[in-house]
Amino acid sequence: VHLLFEVRAAQLRQGGEVCFPGGRLESQETPAECALRETEEELSIPRSQIQLLGAPDFICNQRGFLLRPYLGLISPEGYAAISPSSAEVAEVFTVPLAFFRATPPALYSYELIPSVPKDFPYETVGIPRSYPWDHRRVEVPVWTYNGHAVWGMTARLVRDIVSTL
Repeated sequence: VHLLFEVRAAQLRQGGEVCFPGGRLESQETPAECALRETEEELSIPRSQIQLLGAPDFICNQRGFLLRPYLGLISPEGYAAISPSSAEVAEVFTVPLAFFRATPPALYSYELIPSVPKDFPYETVGIPRSYPWDHRRVEVPVWTYNGHAVWGMTARLVRDIVSTL
């Protein structure tokens, strides 16, 4: 069993980063339908060649971005049909699931530091000026495989998949 990754096309926001197929949910679309549509648009894998296995836990980042992933099994015919959209995908590669199970990620962290404006209305909202704003560290797992860095939300999702399976 392998996980299928993309390298985002250079002209995209976060171009060059490793990710899974995916994108924005369209109106009246379920997260499962979105996952299948985006995979078909980005990689030309027909939806009929993907068996959805389930939905790992969602991931929300500090900017409020919510990721609703779906895990799917691509048939051999679907895998043979891969033809990346050059507008969205620079490269496609796979990594054996066994690699992630056997190789712990390098762990890095950074601080989330609140920056409260000087004119914040403490009295209006009923809290003291000494209010303990949340200050925390965010852990960033990073795996490197054949020159590709799997990190950030993608690595958090991989870590969740590995721990669940």
